[in-house]
Amino acid sequence: MNQFMAKLVRFSMASLGLLLPLCFLAAQEDGDFGFGFEDAVGSAGAASGPRVQVSGEVRTQLQGFGDDFSSQERFKQASLGDMFSGKLNFSGSAFNADGAINLKLAPVLDGSAPVSIDEAYLRVYFGKLDVEGGLRKLTWGKADSFGPLDVLNPLDYSDLSSMTDLSGIKIARPLIHLSYSLGAFSKLEGVFIPRFAGHRFAQDGRWVPAQITGYEEMMESSIANALADILLLQPPDWLLQDPNAIQDIRTHYKQLDRASFYPLTSTLEYAQAGLRFTTTVGSSDLGFQYFFGNLFRPAITITGGAQFLQDPYGIRPDIRYNRYHQIGVDYAQVIAGFNLRAELAANITSDLTGDDGQVYNPAIAWSLGFDRDLFWGINLNCQGTESIRLFSVAADPMLDTEAGTDRTSTQIILTLSKKFLRDELELKATGIWGIEDRDFYILPALVWTKGDVAAELSGGIFGGDAQGELGQYHKNSFMKVALTYTF
Repeated sequence: MNQFMAKLVRFSMASLGLLLPLCFLAAQEDGDFGFGFEDAVGSAGAASGPRVQVSGEVRTQLQGFGDDFSSQERFKQASLGDMFSGKLNFSGSAFNADGAINLKLAPVLDGSAPVSIDEAYLRVYFGKLDVEGGLRKLTWGKADSFGPLDVLNPLDYSDLSSMTDLSGIKIARPLIHLSYSLGAFSKLEGVFIPRFAGHRFAQDGRWVPAQITGYEEMMESSIANALADILLLQPPDWLLQDPNAIQDIRTHYKQLDRASFYPLTSTLEYAQAGLRFTTTVGSSDLGFQYFFGNLFRPAITITGGAQFLQDPYGIRPDIRYNRYHQIGVDYAQVIAGFNLRAELAANITSDLTGDDGQVYNPAIAWSLGFDRDLFWGINLNCQGTESIRLFSVAADPMLDTEAGTDRTSTQIILTLSKKFLRDELELKATGIWGIEDRDFYILPALVWTKGDVAAELSGGIFGGDAQGELGQYHKNSFMKVALTYTF
């Protein structure tokens, strides 16, 4: 722990050392905009210099999973989590600039880094133009969660117990963001993202998704089919020369590095860019956007099976991130006490005929939601989202990444909340339903807040079809108790 605190202090001081000079330089530029009254201001002028604020969060938490208690052996191997997490945020501002460095803190229990950067950016103001650069989380669109127009940041799905914290599971990306004011109610934005990263999924453990394990099973099936064909055909020369070749082939595939299958996406080949215009017309808020980038979910097919007799070591998963164009529009308005929000997007990939199995088909995506205060102080937030695939796909999952999937993918997200005891106690529950998959994920929570301290009792329940996107985690239902201090 002493070593961890020493590293934390050194990192924090280094962060401040980087941030303070930027704020100081920005403050010095303040003189270029002045009127020659600096001497008259005297010591009061110091108040307009750089201002640095420190905030953060300290959290202790215990989390247990239901299947850990299914047997005595599993109970002995169970863990209640790392128990500690934290945030440390540094922000500075001056007359025409501000910046921030937000850090995530974690205990050193598994050899991982104790400190990681959640966001770090500098923003400079030039009249109506704002220029921003760094590691940033931005939200496009008007949906409360998982809207089709929110395409700038990938999401961290390596632990689904934090699904209700959309900002928390967003992964900051290095980007340049420009925002130009076109009046009191209109704005034009542009963004350039030089490095791409897809959604983050667990590679092992209880949260690894079926898409990851599925391509490994397809590889094994392809190898098994190819080896079975050998028994029906004339054995190839490489098998006649080495009777142990089949065992060597199986060993080879078991030892392959899974990370080596993924493409290198840190080059300009995967750069992304977009434009967004927002305005207000009467009582309606409207947004229009265009984005050219990469789909966050990888397209996975299996190659090399047909050439197995010639190259027994050539079977590989072909994993790629597809390029696409998005054209979208969003809308928000208050009608009869309902805060309405809607988004519509066309995602256009290069597979315009629907016959390229290594590329996702074009799709239409939409979301429609609202929130409203009901009786007895209960608040309801409801949102439906759907993606509709255009064209049909091949039936062989080894040749088409979308084979075996439904043409539509629809989810409904519903949140009910109610506050008691002068708003100190909040009872809420969020439910996510997958319509086509016939599965669900329910997250109830009871939160008591007193000043800067919050105590939370919450949980998560997965259910429905075990083959569904949510139902596959039916063994991962959990409960957690947490205590958080915010400063």
